[in-house]
Amino acid sequence: MTDHATDPGELAAAFLSYLESERACSKATIATYARDLLVLGQLSGARPPATLKAADIRSFAARLHQKGLKPRSIARALSAWRSFFNWACRRQGFTLNPAAGIRAPKAARGLPKALSVDHAGMLLDAAAANPDDAQELRDRAMFELFYSSGLRLAELIGLDQTPDAASIGWIDDRAGEVTVTGKGGKTRSVPVGRRALVALAAWRAARGQLLRDDPRPLFLSPRGKRVSATLVQTRLKRWAQKSGMPAHVHPHMLRHSFASHMLQSSGDLRAVQELLGHANISTTQIYTHLDFQQLSKVYDVAHPRARRKY
Repeated sequence: MTDHATDPGELAAAFLSYLESERACSKATIATYARDLLVLGQLSGARPPATLKAADIRSFAARLHQKGLKPRSIARALSAWRSFFNWACRRQGFTLNPAAGIRAPKAARGLPKALSVDHAGMLLDAAAANPDDAQELRDRAMFELFYSSGLRLAELIGLDQTPDAASIGWIDDRAGEVTVTGKGGKTRSVPVGRRALVALAAWRAARGQLLRDDPRPLFLSPRGKRVSATLVQTRLKRWAQKSGMPAHVHPHMLRHSFASHMLQSSGDLRAVQELLGHANISTTQIYTHLDFQQLSKVYDVAHPRARRKY
């Protein structure tokens, strides 16, 4: 090992330079690694990184947990430390990776929040779009499509008006289906419901009001650009308030609602998995727990010997 390799600051700088020059990582990724290495340095004090053992890394993870850091954040830090020590073993003569095999505390898996069928109807029906307002027609088309086809936010934003070789998503009105490229580069086609198709037709008729230089995006901002995630979230929040919704609504809630309501009606877990584009059915199974919660509420109210108090 060279002399400079014992200096934590120089080691970190060399590793971050490697990420930038050889791994071509983004600035945001490099900044995240830098923060995690800073935490490692704070936890290890003056000790050189080469002297750290697995017991030390396990102790550091426990201290982060005691400070209230979430399991996901601890897992990210451990991943960064593993990458750093792997690099140090290859390039700096370290003899072992002390972070190898150290796991973060297991995170409790929360249930996704979904609207009831009545609330979904309230959201999409109560606030009628102004036929003279292109933005409202666009909003109705986006929100109907979310609920109709269970798209992810990024998938909806990426839809093109007319598909070409570079397109990652488009709608075939005649076939009544939307094709998107989701996580892991997996392409899937999902049916589009009648109401969504009607809303899309109304939006396409008004789309020229917002069209500027880029004709590709299906959903346009007032500046004629592709809509952003923030714009969609802001408009949905406004739409929900206008509809008198009792709860905060975000785009992914419409995807959750699609999944939950499809599963309630069909009971076909595999079909819902395909529609959502989940790689593993265990991800889709969380909606069965969501349905059980709703069934439990119905049971408690309806069954004469349930937990109601008399």
